[in-house]
Amino acid sequence: MSRYLDRAKELRAIITPHYNCGQSVILPFAVDMGLSEEQAIGIAANFGGGLKRASACGAITGGLVVLGMFGIDDPSGYYRALRENHEGMLDCADLLRKNKELGGERKPHCDALVFECVTLVEKILRENGKI
Repeated sequence: MSRYLDRAKELRAIITPHYNCGQSVILPFAVDMGLSEEQAIGIAANFGGGLKRASACGAITGGLVVLGMFGIDDPSGYYRALRENHEGMLDCADLLRKNKELGGERKPHCDALVFECVTLVEKILRENGKI
């Protein structure tokens, strides 16, 4: 396990306050990015629920923020891996609809996406010598 993934799992288990998917991806990396937890929470406050519009998945967007903060400005590998794992879908509405069609529940689905994004971001950062 990794400390980033462990922290994301802790955050997703907390009921109050609720940490949205984007916050749950960004917060584990906050200190390493030079941010306070409060700053990280604020940055991703509107990422949940697909940017609060069922558009781009907040967990995926949170991962992009982390990559950008570490100077990774070519997220093509990140996108490629996520598209391969989710039938090309990156939008919250599409991902949730597919999950529902498969009989899945929302929270476990979103938790899994958070954990996937944290793991993928950590892998990319390690491969690039950023952590």
